[in-house]
Amino acid sequence: MKREVIGQTMSQGMRRSVKQRYKEIDILRAIAIALMVLFHFVYDLKEFAGVNIDYQAPFWFTIGKASALLFIGLSGLSSGLSRSPVRRGYKVLLCAMFISAVTYLFLREEYIRFGILHFLGVSMILSPLLQKLSSRKLMISACVIAVLGFWFATLTVKTSLLLPLGLMYEGFGTIDYYPLFPYLAVTILGILAYRRFYAFRIVSLSTPFRAAALWVQWLSRNSLGIYLVHQPVFLLAIFLINRRRF
Repeated sequence: MKREVIGQTMSQGMRRSVKQRYKEIDILRAIAIALMVLFHFVYDLKEFAGVNIDYQAPFWFTIGKASALLFIGLSGLSSGLSRSPVRRGYKVLLCAMFISAVTYLFLREEYIRFGILHFLGVSMILSPLLQKLSSRKLMISACVIAVLGFWFATLTVKTSLLLPLGLMYEGFGTIDYYPLFPYLAVTILGILAYRRFYAFRIVSLSTPFRAAALWVQWLSRNSLGIYLVHQPVFLLAIFLINRRRF
């Protein structure tokens, strides 16, 4: 009987969590999208406008990596709050395939094969399976995935079919690469964070950002659209500026 009550309480808490928007999650997602846009802007200035700026310097590298890790962790956390993570995963994966096609047309050998959107789409599809594991098994899995990921990065194989797992072939190059190993470990940490802080909660943490709530929510809700649109906007602006200059 006690187990039944706990199960019902958790189920009710999860249903309420779906309807509740947590301000702190919106804020973190807005920060992630802002950092991503900033890093891509710096990248575009260097690669397409010829501005002398090193986007691989520690400062800019940290901004780009922090953005990606935030997105991945929040994706894992949000999988517990979503009614349909698998459907959302297929939607993101479809957008990722579009990005692959576009980058192949312009970049050829360095096109995006398994970038951040590919990773997020696959991890969302896998999230219901991960949610079925106990927290202990998830923690062990995260450690194993992280260790294997760093080991895979030292190896080379003769096929491109294993790129999603983190196994690269000799001469592989791309502008965006987030394989399942080791980054799925960050998704799992997000799932564990959901269980620890959100599974039974229906009230958002207090936050001093009430005045900024509207634009923060807008950024959070439209993060995928912003990801798809911001690069073409930057590149078009650079093209028009260069055209006027010459």
